[in-house]
Amino acid sequence: MCGITGNPWSWAVPMLSVVLVGFLAPCVAHRQPNFIVILADDVGWGDLGANWAETKETPHLDELAAEGTRFVDFHSAASTCSPSRASLLTGRLGARNGVTHNFAVSSVGGLPLNESTLAEVLREAGYSTGAIGKWHLGHHGHHHPSFRATTWAARTPLATTCHPACPAHSMARLPGWQERAVTQMWPFLSLRTSPLSSSLPTSAAWQRATPRRQRASSIGQGDNGPWAQKCELAGRLGPFVGAWQRQRGGSSAKQTTWEGGHRVPAVVYWPGHIPANRTSSALLSTLDIFPTLVALAGASLPLNRRFDGLDVSPVLFGWSDVGHKVLLHPNSGAAGRYGEIEALRLAQYKAFYTTGGAMACDGSTGPAEHHQPPLIFNLDRDAQEQEPLDVASSEYQAVLPAISRAYAQALEDIMTDNITAADYSKDPAVTPCCSPQHVACRCQVPRARPAMLDHRQEPRARWLCL
Repeated sequence: MCGITGNPWSWAVPMLSVVLVGFLAPCVAHRQPNFIVILADDVGWGDLGANWAETKETPHLDELAAEGTRFVDFHSAASTCSPSRASLLTGRLGARNGVTHNFAVSSVGGLPLNESTLAEVLREAGYSTGAIGKWHLGHHGHHHPSFRATTWAARTPLATTCHPACPAHSMARLPGWQERAVTQMWPFLSLRTSPLSSSLPTSAAWQRATPRRQRASSIGQGDNGPWAQKCELAGRLGPFVGAWQRQRGGSSAKQTTWEGGHRVPAVVYWPGHIPANRTSSALLSTLDIFPTLVALAGASLPLNRRFDGLDVSPVLFGWSDVGHKVLLHPNSGAAGRYGEIEALRLAQYKAFYTTGGAMACDGSTGPAEHHQPPLIFNLDRDAQEQEPLDVASSEYQAVLPAISRAYAQALEDIMTDNITAADYSKDPAVTPCCSPQHVACRCQVPRARPAMLDHRQEPRARWLCL
């Protein structure tokens, strides 16, 4: 078992988009790299200063970008939390792994147990793994990360969402739940060394306030584009504003298949291995993390299932600049059916089969529209997705057959694959309750007349975090 020593900034840390995938210095005895994956919620492509000059709040990430390789066409596998995490851990879209939308706090199920996770595969290659913070792939029973080949799961005391008061009997129904509570943000650690602790950024203010050395092991980005409903608190889209949708009302960011919903920052940093001061336009995705890390660990992909991700290590190392030929974008909560493939990328062309349905800052959602033939944008000329190609134009007629073939082949491939169904049923009995003894599930006692509380009874309290 190797130890972690030396200056933490000497670690090999590739940061893949919304995710930071960290390669720490390999263990001499095994010659296998260690990995850190850090995922943060709702980060826009323009939230990284290296991507967008108007952003001034990420100097340390920008320094890594200057010293490593920056990917400017990198995408989340989905545009909301649970499916993006499930795809990262399985290398498969929600249409295959069954996780097509967010699990609720009262969800019985989670990431299906017959889906192989990155942690489970790396464990077979001799790695120890851990998870810290937000999980959002099931907290009940064997859906908890401690049962998904993670050696340890830790908590972070971040209160984010208010929920109704728990019934008095809930605590009795869930003995010991708080001992496994997981909350807001998480790095996934897979190490051939002893475990490494890490605290994580949650905002630009955190970036500005935290010293460089303290943040060496705690750099992260986002799991999808910014949440437009948060208005001025939402992240920056950069040029990917989805102008066609904006003109009709509704959001073109989180939950949508517009570029602003899934194109995210990506920087890779590994001194001596990853080229410095390089920008790549390869079409990549969080789907690629699973097969890439498995390959670098010298492990094998699980059999009897297909993967949407690619081993992109040649791209990381600068040997190639070729990523996906076709990249699929599923509905993540806007108009249409959860998990349905509603947009497709082929080279510089982006085709939309369904648009609308996500709420913008002003409360509008935009009409749900199905497009047959699809809307097609040339992103090389129109990154704002403002004006689709004229269906009568020679360019549209030339690219439509290739897009239609790619779309049909993708749907057939999914239909003939080993597909899993997730359990999205809910039961109030599995809802975790607040516990004053646990920072991961803090209670807020009503302030009114505190002296009149009967100490023989548990006060009606609201639990503040998952």
